[in-house]
Amino acid sequence: MSLDVTRVELKYRISQIQALHLHARIAPFLQWDAHNGSRGYLVRSLYFDTLQDSDFEEKLDGYDPRRKIRLRLYGPEGQTAKLELKEKQNRGQRKRSLLLSRAVALELARGRFDLLRGLQEPLAGQLYWLLKSRAYLPKCVVQYRRIAYQSPDNDIRLTFDQELCATEANLSLFDPRLILYPVDRPGEVTLEVKYNGFLFSSVKQALGGGMPAAESVSKYCMARRISKHGRI
Repeated sequence: MSLDVTRVELKYRISQIQALHLHARIAPFLQWDAHNGSRGYLVRSLYFDTLQDSDFEEKLDGYDPRRKIRLRLYGPEGQTAKLELKEKQNRGQRKRSLLLSRAVALELARGRFDLLRGLQEPLAGQLYWLLKSRAYLPKCVVQYRRIAYQSPDNDIRLTFDQELCATEANLSLFDPRLILYPVDRPGEVTLEVKYNGFLFSSVKQALGGGMPAAESVSKYCMARRISKHGRI
């Protein structure tokens, strides 16, 4: 099964105090995501990049358009994962994803991409061609905890991501004891505002006028600060 989502995505770096105030202001207008639980849900992604780290370098150099390929799951105990192709141009993004079994995801996480040729979805063929022709390899695991709010109208979704951590030493995506190093400073939160078409005025007002400027934040690039030795 494949999914195709196109929408605007804005990112902000805020403090935990700002995040708490925003939670209270947007709660009357947006639905609490059912997966949140009491503390939010875990997101873990394995990012692929070329031998020359082209996707990393193009992001830092401000190329437009650009892409990222990642394998995403929601907790290491999960029996499925999503292989995602995320393409960004200006403020807009298109994210296409394939839902895969745990067994197939394990093979991809080891850099074995030939299984994609046996899938019927057209996206599988496109991803196989990209991964093989540009010599992609698994590069970095990124993990964080997310709290999300949503509205079906205009596909509006606000997410608060914190406890960002990563590793480039062990790419065992499903390992429940994976050792990760911290990427965020304590109390830092990444707010993502996503919508299709336009953002409702009630949500804009709830976000308030004291917001910092939107940033071109990449969790993948931030996570690779160790191997890139200050390139970020």
